[in-house]
Amino acid sequence: MLSPWLQLPGAAARVSWMATLTGLDLLQLGTEADAEQIKDTAVTQPLIVALGLLATAELDLSGAGVTAGHSVGELTAAAAAGVLHPDTAVALSAVRGREMAAACGQADTGMSAVLGGDPDDVVRRITECGLTAANRNGAGQIVAAGLRGRLEQLRAEPPAKARVVPLPVAGAFHTEYMAPAEKALAELAGGIRASDPDRLLLSNADGTAVPSGAEMLERLVRQVTAPVRFDSCLATMRHLGVTAAIELPPAGTLAGLAKRELKGIDIVALRTPADLPAARELLAQHAGAHQAEHTPDWRVIVAPVRGTIQQAGVRAGADVAAGTPLGSVVSKREEVQVSATYDGVLAEWLVEDGDLVDAGDPLARLYPAGAR
Repeated sequence: MLSPWLQLPGAAARVSWMATLTGLDLLQLGTEADAEQIKDTAVTQPLIVALGLLATAELDLSGAGVTAGHSVGELTAAAAAGVLHPDTAVALSAVRGREMAAACGQADTGMSAVLGGDPDDVVRRITECGLTAANRNGAGQIVAAGLRGRLEQLRAEPPAKARVVPLPVAGAFHTEYMAPAEKALAELAGGIRASDPDRLLLSNADGTAVPSGAEMLERLVRQVTAPVRFDSCLATMRHLGVTAAIELPPAGTLAGLAKRELKGIDIVALRTPADLPAARELLAQHAGAHQAEHTPDWRVIVAPVRGTIQQAGVRAGADVAAGTPLGSVVSKREEVQVSATYDGVLAEWLVEDGDLVDAGDPLARLYPAGAR
């Protein structure tokens, strides 16, 4: 996947430097490695980030209004938005990949895509099987993760009108099985310098635009055990009135999701340098389109764990101070309080009292004080 990009001036030298930062021979892995080597997440993650950073360096993104990433792609997005230095992003991707690979070895886990079906029915069936809805990607695609035996149960008895496709991954990413990796990343986070984003940077956790580099770094650490809500990112893009999208390489999957969820927008899947002219033309045509008018001023409160929501009786329209209890999520093992994250107005509840929710599910929407 690196071969065509290495023809660009200076690209081979940049990859050699990134190889030094990661401790991996990225030049060899990106040009000659076989499928068995590439599917090792300790290799896949830094390769993906390195490739995305190569492409980013070839584009003038100063006019791009919104940046988002999927899973490890959030590191590339954070670098594109000025939160992380590219060297930091690629080095962190190597640690992330290595630690997640190690966590995969502690239990026989995996992931399966559930295609089609009613989303609520799909999540309900995933939960019934003792699994986690680890990726909610939109466009009828939800990824279940957990023990392989339970994934086989889901495949044998799928949700109505859905089919289950096992994925060739090493373990249950974005679940509690990745807790050791989260701990390892948290221990490094204090030594990482993060700047505030220079454009809207959406978070996988809830689709919210993250205002500070410090908060984004915290979210990047928590992300390895939290479900990816790319459906929420797409919903925010729709709310913002996004007019065009470029997917960095290796491209295709997210461009397909955007095509189905954001009807009518212009899209370029940047797979090789041959696609750079189209990407540059797209940026020139759509740069900075109405970003200031559409900057989202709302924040989403998400479920901290899987369980049943119990609201505290705070009604939509009520003023709430930071720390105000909004309710709790009750699981089989614990009851976790849910509070307002900052001073504002409870704009709306996104769930009903007594609903079953998964970790990362949006619960309520808040607006800053005075935004009514």
